[in-house]
Amino acid sequence: MTDKPHDSDVAFIQALAELLNKNELAEISVKREYGDNDSLNVRVSKYAAQAAAPTVIAAPAAPAQAAPAPHVPGAPAAAAPASGDPAGHPGVVASPMVGTCYLSPEPGAAAFIAVGDQVKEGQTLLIIEAMKTMNHIPSPRAGTVKRILVDDGTPVEFGAPLLIVE
Repeated sequence: MTDKPHDSDVAFIQALAELLNKNELAEISVKREYGDNDSLNVRVSKYAAQAAAPTVIAAPAAPAQAAPAPHVPGAPAAAAPASGDPAGHPGVVASPMVGTCYLSPEPGAAAFIAVGDQVKEGQTLLIIEAMKTMNHIPSPRAGTVKRILVDDGTPVEFGAPLLIVE
């Protein structure tokens, strides 16, 4: 792209950021061609860049701070995190894949877990649907569910924090 940014590019990037938030997407990547050796590569993401590749990030880098932990009916309210980023918590259970997260085995059924529940290693915590396959996500350790960081039916990215088990 040329050294001088096009005014339309700024508006385009802002529109992508709004689209990202409106549709609850994690990331959008677009390449705009203007002609010979003149193009714009844009990657708008809610998460901080993992790689050292040059990217444009036009959305907040930490969406987990903006959204409160979901409340599971009948469960006590979750305590506020000690640090602002739950991904850095030692008890975090991260998503092993990209997909849609479900907290219960089927619509209308009771959730697998609630805040305050004791879980065993290997116990199903939730399901992530990926490519029409329901993947049961087991607890990596025994402990107590301290926070649930995702809502039922929400999309998750690889490595996104799902919940905290201490």
